[in-house]
Amino acid sequence: MRFRNSRVRTKVAALLVSLTALWAFAAWVTLREGINLVWATTIDSGVAQPSEPLLVELQHERRLSLVRLGDIARLSRKELDDQRARTDATVAAFVKSAKSDSVRFAASPGLLARLGDTIRRLESLPATRDAIDSGHMDRVKAEAAFTDVIESFYRVYDSVSSLDDATLAKDGRTLTTLSRARELLSREDALLAGVFASGRFTEAEHQEFAQAVGVQRYVLSRAAADLPEPDRPAFEQWTKSRTVTSVRNMEDLLSQSRQAGRMPLVTDAQWRAAAEPALAGLQKVVLDAGDGLVQRAIPVAVGVIARLVLAGVLGLVAVIASIILSITTARALVRELEKLRTAALELANDRLPRVVARLAQGEKVDVEVEAPPLEFGGDVIGQVGAAFNAVQQTAIRTAVEEAQLRQSIRDILLSLARRTQSLVHRQLTLLDVMERRETDPAELKDLFRIDHLATRMRRNAENLIVLSGASPARAWRRSVPMVDVVRGALAEVEDYTRVTVLPMGQVGLTGRAVGDVIHLLAELIENAVSFSPPYTMVQVGGQQVASGYALEIEDRGLGMSPEDLAATNERIADPPEFNLSSTARLGLYVVSRLAERHEIRVSLKASPYGGTTAVVLLPREVVIDNAEALPDQEEENVRKIALVGAPEAPAEPEARLVPEAPAVPEASAGPGMLAPPAREPARSAPPASFTPSGLPFRVPQASLAPSLAEEQPASADDDEDERTPDDIRKIMGSFQTGTRRGRSEAARLLGEGENTR
Repeated sequence: MRFRNSRVRTKVAALLVSLTALWAFAAWVTLREGINLVWATTIDSGVAQPSEPLLVELQHERRLSLVRLGDIARLSRKELDDQRARTDATVAAFVKSAKSDSVRFAASPGLLARLGDTIRRLESLPATRDAIDSGHMDRVKAEAAFTDVIESFYRVYDSVSSLDDATLAKDGRTLTTLSRARELLSREDALLAGVFASGRFTEAEHQEFAQAVGVQRYVLSRAAADLPEPDRPAFEQWTKSRTVTSVRNMEDLLSQSRQAGRMPLVTDAQWRAAAEPALAGLQKVVLDAGDGLVQRAIPVAVGVIARLVLAGVLGLVAVIASIILSITTARALVRELEKLRTAALELANDRLPRVVARLAQGEKVDVEVEAPPLEFGGDVIGQVGAAFNAVQQTAIRTAVEEAQLRQSIRDILLSLARRTQSLVHRQLTLLDVMERRETDPAELKDLFRIDHLATRMRRNAENLIVLSGASPARAWRRSVPMVDVVRGALAEVEDYTRVTVLPMGQVGLTGRAVGDVIHLLAELIENAVSFSPPYTMVQVGGQQVASGYALEIEDRGLGMSPEDLAATNERIADPPEFNLSSTARLGLYVVSRLAERHEIRVSLKASPYGGTTAVVLLPREVVIDNAEALPDQEEENVRKIALVGAPEAPAEPEARLVPEAPAVPEASAGPGMLAPPAREPARSAPPASFTPSGLPFRVPQASLAPSLAEEQPASADDDEDERTPDDIRKIMGSFQTGTRRGRSEAARLLGEGENTR
């Protein structure tokens, strides 16, 4: 009991310390605001106020220096030296005040840095004066040197205006802007003084004067918009004065007319009669506004200190009351919150994942059973518990609805794919009959093109079946040679003429994997053809390896970066669950699902030619190696180039391995190519030309004898020499017998060629 009481006292003491620290921090924040305002007053008296007369003296010296450079006879050396002496005196007073201990204590590091920069620029004044006296500096450079020193003071003012009180900070920035407007007006006066002394404007001086007029008016208008109400009447009175109106009229006259190389349109006396009272009046407005800002800052500081006292006393009372209340309510709150936390963790880590797993397996889930309501009472914690009950029921109900939605989408995809597949299969069967019946080469070529498009449509329909999680209906009871499997994949690729098939060896593929492997290879080959230049070739080769049979599909495109290759291989090896948002690379998803069914490993790697090589490793379970392992079905497999055996599903008609493109069945024995016999009598003519991959283009009547190819002149007797139906039947029967013999001979030669390799 003593240990438990000791722990409670320790906790209360820790709470008291933390609350006291928080109260002290809040009191210090309030005190700091007052101290910052007091420091602002110190900086104003030690920096801002001494700098005002120094700015005026620097502006006077700048004006006299430009007059001296314009016409040495217009200004005596004594007058310039007297002004320089007054400037040096104000510089000494400013430097002394800026380096005082009070200013160093009140100024921020940024303000101290800018003060140091200003003092260094003031120390460079003797060098500027020497250059003016020796004639090494013209009026433009002299004006820029003095202006650079003056601008450093306004950078100091920018730091002084950074106060915590938003209103005072804004008034300080407005005052700085108003003082800058006066500096720009003084700069105009200095430029014109030099021009009046020399008797004419230079091009550079006129441009600088026009720019100074524009900037001065813009800065003055911005300052007028932000002036506080107490300072606005004095500023408006100055703006409407006769001297200011006269100055603006002369500014317009001088800046808007071409003055370069000419005498000014106004005289020195006219300008000075208006400019000097205007400068003096604006200086008075600035000084009065600064005094008003300081006076407004003092009550604010007093109010801050008063708030500090009140906040300190009330804060201490609040700390004590909080400690008493915490002891009586902490235990009950912690108990209820721990119960709520346990329920939330159980939902997140156990119940919700279990429900999702059951939904993925197709089980039915009762929301009320899986998310029973928890009792937390009727207080605030109880209301939070009731909200948590609603959250967990909504989460589980949403998971159930999402699973049902996904299943519905899969069913819709599967239904659409099955319907499309059935129609495409009927279309392919009809096309096959039409191809066997047609003898016209041109018509037969168009039928092959339609056949090819229909085969590609069948593959797209099978993609939908794969995405829905089902298996395509195409299947084979018997094994198929690997070269026929590759040819079947080529038949489902649009640009098949760019694909070169290398020798495959005496290897076959079990019937249960034929359809999926054809689909998988077609996807990879079409990717290789699509992402490589049209003038390059894609090579497909295969060989037996220790763990099965490896097929390589190599293109010569731009390739992929190592990061993309790694991400793609990971996506193929571990495919994510399909959802409607993952539509960027559906082909990879289909490949990964097809490979997963038969434990096929698919990987991508960089090609030595700069492209990408896809490696498909078929496991030994689906590969039949050696010639003895294959049944004596060479003739049957060659025939499957045109029409495959009956599928396992009784409801499906005969599926075809290579149903469409004439170029694949007609591929002659080029380098690394296997040439099966022709599938139709119309295709038996030798090819007249070849594609870059060795596939033939048929030229009608290219194999006719020269005597037959020559056109004979028509005669009247030719019309009478018409064949009888019996003669036509005999000719077609002989033609059919010859093509059947050609297929058998081609199958025999194909087997001998494979054994020779």
